[in-house]
Amino acid sequence: MSARRLGLETASLTPLHWGAIAMALVSAAVHLIIAVVDLPLTSPFGIGFLIAFAGFIGGVLLVLFDVRRRLVYLVGIPFTAGQIVLWALLNEPTLATIETIEVVDKLAQIGLIVALVVLLRRE
Repeated sequence: MSARRLGLETASLTPLHWGAIAMALVSAAVHLIIAVVDLPLTSPFGIGFLIAFAGFIGGVLLVLFDVRRRLVYLVGIPFTAGQIVLWALLNEPTLATIETIEVVDKLAQIGLIVALVVLLRRE
C-alpha cells in the first residue's frame, strides 16, 4: 500500500457536501463569536464553545481532505445533536428569550444533521 498524499479532495464533493460544509462553518463561526465576545475564554463555557468551534472546523477539514468522510458523518451527527441538546438544557429557551444568533445556529445545526444523515446513507 502506498502512502497517500495529503491534499484537498473536492472533486467528489456534491452540492449536499458543500451545503453541509456551509452549515458547519456557520455553527463554527457562531461558537467562536460567542466564545470571544460573550464569555471569558478560560471559563468552562468559553472552553466548551472553543471546543465546539474546533469540532466543526475539524470536521470540515477532514471532509475537504477526504479523510474518512463516512466516519466524519457518523461522528458529526451526535456531535451536532449534542450541541442542540446542551443549548436547550442550559438555556431553557422560550420564544421571548431566543436571540437571532441562536436561531441561525440551531437552524444550521438541524440542517447539518439532516445533510449528514443523507450523506451517511448515500456513501
